[in-house]
Amino acid sequence: MAQINCTQVKEFILTGLTSQKELKMPLFVVFLTIYLFTVLGNLGLILVIRTNARLNTPMYFFLSNLAFVDFCYASVITPKMLGNFLYKQNIISFNACAAQLGCFLTFMVSECLLLASMAYDRYVAICNPLLYMVVMSPGTCIHLVAVPYSYSFLVALFHTILTFRLSYCHSNVINHFYCDDMPLLRLTCSDTHSKQLWIFACAGITFISSVLIVFVSYVYIISAILRIRSAEGRRKAFSTCGSHMLAVTIFYGTLIFMYLQPSSNHSLDTDKMASVFYTVIIPMLNPLIYSLRNKEVKDAVKKVTINRKKLGCCVLEI
Repeated sequence: MAQINCTQVKEFILTGLTSQKELKMPLFVVFLTIYLFTVLGNLGLILVIRTNARLNTPMYFFLSNLAFVDFCYASVITPKMLGNFLYKQNIISFNACAAQLGCFLTFMVSECLLLASMAYDRYVAICNPLLYMVVMSPGTCIHLVAVPYSYSFLVALFHTILTFRLSYCHSNVINHFYCDDMPLLRLTCSDTHSKQLWIFACAGITFISSVLIVFVSYVYIISAILRIRSAEGRRKAFSTCGSHMLAVTIFYGTLIFMYLQPSSNHSLDTDKMASVFYTVIIPMLNPLIYSLRNKEVKDAVKKVTINRKKLGCCVLEI
């Protein structure tokens, strides 16, 4: 392990997912494939929503923002992680590490709050369908997206400043594949008690408040669905909410496991596996969850594909 005595660390070494050389190339191929699917899936979903007039509704406005956050979320983490599989030592500068942590926290909190905004959108759509377009006006939609972005940026900036004002004068080896609070706090020679309290408080307030919004919204949604007399109507309503409920369960469940536990219970190896799931796998799964379970998105994708084929045939004929 690299040792640095008395002087402030100027760069960090990321250990990555594994130190076994025989696993690095297979893992590189696997995660590169996942990242390519993530990029194509999320950017493709944004393109389909933006170019199809039928999807110009509040629900798809939120979905396109979620896809944007997932794309940014994965792009902050995955490229650097892929470097771990190619280089003997994956070095990241002090400032680059701070930037990665700040961006990661920004998009993580944004996703958490966007899922809550989407739950409110579904509540209005199912419980007040006649007033849906009035309540979910363009101004309201913009506010429900702008507030999560602004709040997440401020929270990320606050935590990044707190973390990188600590002294790092012992080891510069981060036992992780990206710069995250928990492994960084293991390296500092400063008192981390107040920082850990802030992590627990901010994570608790953000996650619990957003989970509460989702929970209350779905209590009203399920109650309204059960009052629908036709089986077809109930099936359609549950189908509309099913994708969001699945995305919420996966994302919130993983984050609560990661952050809402005492630091004494944290195992960095376990945290690595959980981190892979919500930083790499979930951004790839979300566009699949929302597109495969959504007839309107599937129809829009088919329309885009058919139009491109027709355009290709016309070009060939010319």
